Amino acid sequence: MKLNIGIVGFGYWGPNLVRNFSASNQTVVKRVIDFKADRLAIVNQLYPSVLTSSNLSDLYKDSTIDAIVIATPVHTHFDIAKQALMEGKHVLIEKPVTSSFAQAQELLELGAKMNKVVMVDHTFLYTGAINYLQQFIANQHLGSLKYFDSTRINLGLFQHDVNVLWDLAPHDLSILSYIQNEQPISVNATGISQLNNGIENLAYLTLNYQSGFIAHLNCSWTSPVKIRTLLIGGDKKMILYNDLEPTEKIKVYDTGLEVTSDEERNRMLVDYRVGDVFIPKISGKEALAGVVTDFANACLSGTKPVSNIELGAKVVQILEAAQKSIKNSGNEVKL
Repeated sequence: MKLNIGIVGFGYWGPNLVRNFSASNQTVVKRVIDFKADRLAIVNQLYPSVLTSSNLSDLYKDSTIDAIVIATPVHTHFDIAKQALMEGKHVLIEKPVTSSFAQAQELLELGAKMNKVVMVDHTFLYTGAINYLQQFIANQHLGSLKYFDSTRINLGLFQHDVNVLWDLAPHDLSILSYIQNEQPISVNATGISQLNNGIENLAYLTLNYQSGFIAHLNCSWTSPVKIRTLLIGGDKKMILYNDLEPTEKIKVYDTGLEVTSDEERNRMLVDYRVGDVFIPKISGKEALAGVVTDFANACLSGTKPVSNIELGAKVVQILEAAQKSIKNSGNEVKL
């Protein structure tokens, strides 16, 4: 049995989705919806067997469609996904899943009520590098986690409906939620809109945890260089993940520190340990193929996807709290 797919949106990410769902032996792309005729013309040229339309109702009313994939602007996600679920379709939604935590919670509950899969396309969770990170941390090789520090900056594509955190931070927040079982208790965020349109193009987000673990995200659309790095520190080892590195994406540092006290001099002593650097071999398989397989398995076999709606809702909850903190001069917002 194959899963029949309808895809909404053939703009930036849609072509990648159509390509991967077409290549899978578990799925068949039946319909593509887009509101621009020139985009549909490209679909017709590349995939002549796929039906195209600019009318969403054609997708909802097609009884042969099992699942709908949504690759449209964030503010449209909720209405499209809700209607799809009401029509009895499974849904896969681009990140972030919705523009509010309340909407994400409603989709979670509706999916459970309709017994349908609601999955979010947090693609990084299906990369070889992040899979390696997750296993490495789960096996306690890093030790007790101490910090998570990400930098995701570039001279980027300014969005008109969401700020830089909503655009870039979901990648790192999904990774953080995937590798760290503890949930944050509060956030602080600051940002600035240099175009004076109320949409922050530069922002910093800090997540606070009860255990003392801390996470910090630096996001910008106005950097002269593109940087995609992640530092994760434990009490045994530390990791550098550089997504732009073609072959050596992960470096494991056998580095740490020990703190002791000198009671006689009444001061703290820090002892640094610097050891070898290990560079593991990472799978180069396209992550989006993993998304397609996970979604198909969830729909056809009832398995729980890695990038499930619960994880997606947590990401939106943090983003919503961060937005409140930015608008309140960086004040702490409880989760």
